[in-house]
Amino acid sequence: MKRIAKAVVIAVVIAAAGVSGTWWFLKVEENRSQNTLTLYGNIDIRNAQLAFIEVERIAKVMVEEGDRVKQGQVLATLDSDRLQAQIRQVDAEIAAQQQVVDKLVAGTRPQEIEQARAEVAAARAQAKNAAQDLVRIKKTASTGATARQALDDAIARFDVEQAKLLVKEKALNLALEGPRKEDIAAARARLDALNASLALLEVRVGDLTLKAPSAGIVESRLLEPGEMAGPASPVFLLALTDPKWVRAYVPEPDLGLIQLGMRAVIQSDSFPNRDFAGWVGFISPEAEFTPKSVETPELRTKLVYEARIFVHDPNNLLRLGMPVTVKIDQSAVPVDPTGRNDAKKALSEPTQNTP
Repeated sequence: MKRIAKAVVIAVVIAAAGVSGTWWFLKVEENRSQNTLTLYGNIDIRNAQLAFIEVERIAKVMVEEGDRVKQGQVLATLDSDRLQAQIRQVDAEIAAQQQVVDKLVAGTRPQEIEQARAEVAAARAQAKNAAQDLVRIKKTASTGATARQALDDAIARFDVEQAKLLVKEKALNLALEGPRKEDIAAARARLDALNASLALLEVRVGDLTLKAPSAGIVESRLLEPGEMAGPASPVFLLALTDPKWVRAYVPEPDLGLIQLGMRAVIQSDSFPNRDFAGWVGFISPEAEFTPKSVETPELRTKLVYEARIFVHDPNNLLRLGMPVTVKIDQSAVPVDPTGRNDAKKALSEPTQNTP
C-alpha cells in the first residue's frame, strides 16, 4: 500500500508540473502570436518626506491630510522673528560700512588740503624766523656780546622749527595723495562680506517656508504649529503623483518580447471603460524569483524581471497599490525611452474603451 501511495503522489506531482509547464508555454505562445504582452502589477508612487532646513518653531501649517497640492505651493512656515532681527542688524552695518567706503573713495576734502597748506606756510614762516635769529646770534656771539647759552637755544629752536616744517609738508603730501589703495580695498572687502551675510540671511528666511517640490497628495501631517521643526523632523509625507508607474514582473521566456519605450495600455477594474496610456520605462538587468506576495507557490520558483511601465494619468485616478493589467503592443514603434516628457507628449491623451 505504501508503494502504491508513493507512486500516486509521484504521478500527481509529475502531472502538476506538466500542467504548469504547458500553461507557461501556452501563455508565451499566446503573447507571441497576438503581438501583445500581458502583464499584471500594481500602481507604484514615490513618497517624499518634507522637512525644514532651519531649526525653528512652526508658525503655520496650511494643508491637511488628503489635500492635493501643486508644485511650489506653500505648505507650512516657521517663526521668522530671530532672522528678521539679524537682517536689520546687518542692514545697519552695511549702511555704516558703505559710508566708510564712500569716504575713502572720495579722498581728502578741499578744505582739508587748504588747511594743510596753511599749516605748511605757518611752519615755513616759523622756520625762517628761527633761521634769521640764529644768524644774528651767531654774529653777536663771535664778538662776545651774546652768551653761549643763547646761541645754543637759537640752534635748538631752528632745528625744532625745521622738523615741524617737515611734518607739515608730509601731512600736505598725504592730503594731496588721498587714502591708500589698500585701505580702500579692505573697506570694500568688508562691505562685500556684509552683503554676503545679508544674502545668506535672506536665503535662510526663504528656507522658513516649506513648499511642495512637486504635485502630490498629503499622506501624513506629522507636526503641528508650535512644535520645533528641523532637518531631522519631517513635517509632511507627500505622495508624488508624477511620475506614476506600474511595477510588474516579466517571465524570463517573455523577456525578448519587451523593450524600453514600448507603448502600453493600462487597465483597472475600478475604471472598466477607460484605458490609460503608458510606456515601458525600466527593465531590470537582473533576474529574481517571483515575489511570494504575487504568485502561487508553484510559480515562485520562476525567474522574472522587474519592469516599470510609466502611466499617463493627468486626472490622478490611479491610486497607490491598485492592481492593474498592462498590455504592451509589440507591433507599435517604441517611443523615446530616454525622455519621459517626450513619451508623455506622444501619449498625451488616454483612450476610451467601448463599454
